[in-house]
Amino acid sequence: MGKIKNALISVSDKENLRVVLEVLKKNKINVISSGGTYKSIKKLGFKCKEISEYTEFKEMLEGRVKTLHPKIHSGILFKRDNKIHREQMKKKQFDRIDLVIVNFYPFEKTIKTTSNKKKIIENIDIGGPTMVRAAAKNAEYVTIITDKQDYSELVKELNKLKGGTTYDFRKRMACKAFGLTAYYDAIVSEWFNRDVGLEFPERKTFFGKKIGELRYGENPHQRSSMYVNSLENDDINLKQISGKDLSYNNYNDIFAGLDILFSDLKSPSTVIIKHANPCGVSSNKSALQSFLNAQASDPISAFGGIVACNYKINFKIANEINKTFFEVILAKGFEKKALSVLKKKKNMRIIDISKYNYETKTTSKFFDGAFLMQEKDNLVFDKKKIKCVTKNKPSRKELKDIEFAFRVCKYVKSNAIVIVKDSSTIGIGAGQQNRLDSCRLATHKAKKFQPKHLINSIAASDAFFPFADGIETLINAGVKTIVQPGGSIRDKEVIKAANKSKVKMLFTRIRHFNH
Repeated sequence: MGKIKNALISVSDKENLRVVLEVLKKNKINVISSGGTYKSIKKLGFKCKEISEYTEFKEMLEGRVKTLHPKIHSGILFKRDNKIHREQMKKKQFDRIDLVIVNFYPFEKTIKTTSNKKKIIENIDIGGPTMVRAAAKNAEYVTIITDKQDYSELVKELNKLKGGTTYDFRKRMACKAFGLTAYYDAIVSEWFNRDVGLEFPERKTFFGKKIGELRYGENPHQRSSMYVNSLENDDINLKQISGKDLSYNNYNDIFAGLDILFSDLKSPSTVIIKHANPCGVSSNKSALQSFLNAQASDPISAFGGIVACNYKINFKIANEINKTFFEVILAKGFEKKALSVLKKKKNMRIIDISKYNYETKTTSKFFDGAFLMQEKDNLVFDKKKIKCVTKNKPSRKELKDIEFAFRVCKYVKSNAIVIVKDSSTIGIGAGQQNRLDSCRLATHKAKKFQPKHLINSIAASDAFFPFADGIETLINAGVKTIVQPGGSIRDKEVIKAANKSKVKMLFTRIRHFNH
């Protein structure tokens, strides 16, 4: 490309400008700028021409129009080896602009610090993204820098090539630039969608900022990274206190645990997750008891899982946790004595979730060339529409457990059967291809680990029973109350089997598939 003649600098974040200005001065590259950037450059003691002087057009509309001028964009966009372009530039007496350094108005920061819509809209950058896109499009001739982290590499290029840059460098910076404009526009779009309550727009763009590479994905041969996708936070707000780096599988289990913890459980509760499925869930007035009950639900599966708590972990609970191998401990804070106990296991990840925000109203699943979006499953059931379809009716105490069981069902992979007693799971059948196998699995686990609690227990099913064999398996194990959506063509047959065994059955008319 040869030596850079003119550089245009227009940045909201003015940090570290000196190092760039020094190398531009050294290589006798002219600098053009505007507004606050112009003042900062002059204050640093470097020569600079103001854009309004360069274009002979004063900025207007309170600064909304500064760089949107043919002289600027022609200087950026023209093809240096195109005869027609050169003639047109010469006729207009427009000069080339070979280096563009731009970062945008802080729209992302603004929406996180104010709800003033006028201020937010004024922080939507127009001129900046336009210049960035123009420079990135013309990367064959123009260098575009959008990240101050790239200043050092730019300096190396300019020093090495005596005021020029390589095509490889320009292409990499152009790639990064288009990533930034897409990210920026996606955030603006998402803010507008949420402002008007539009959850499923005609066109949907996801934004994400990389916050770190993971050791590997689900398996060692797969690469993986973590991104933050939030209008409210710059990070995922999971404060790791100690332990090894988190893996892809750790995060997958963590988010499964947080999903249950933050959306559906209020009193002191413990969730133990293994392979993104709950293997133990318990709510209790005693935080310690909630942990013990959750672990007792399936102690074999709990081994090597993650523990998620919506309370502060104390010394007693920490001692109980340390009796078993867990990959991750999540809690709303840790007492000092508790930390001294937990940190004895150096590899175990200890994470404070006190500042974690449960933000979005939708969930997404990505496939090769498509994705699905849906509303989060925030409904348990309508208490006014739930109907007892058997002769025997549940008590108020049983209704509490019925709701707890059906609530947990939402987070168990389908087909799902959840058996509970006293707001604690005692058997979970998850992810089976038929409901009968889920019933067998749930009752098998309950018989193995919680046989005393099986008698008069309550079972929930995420969908209807297509045949009576599933409820018969539950009844024979000791279940006395069953809650399910209903809706099978064999509902009468299923109700008849329930009445014959004198169990209670409720229909919710709400299904909770979780695939």
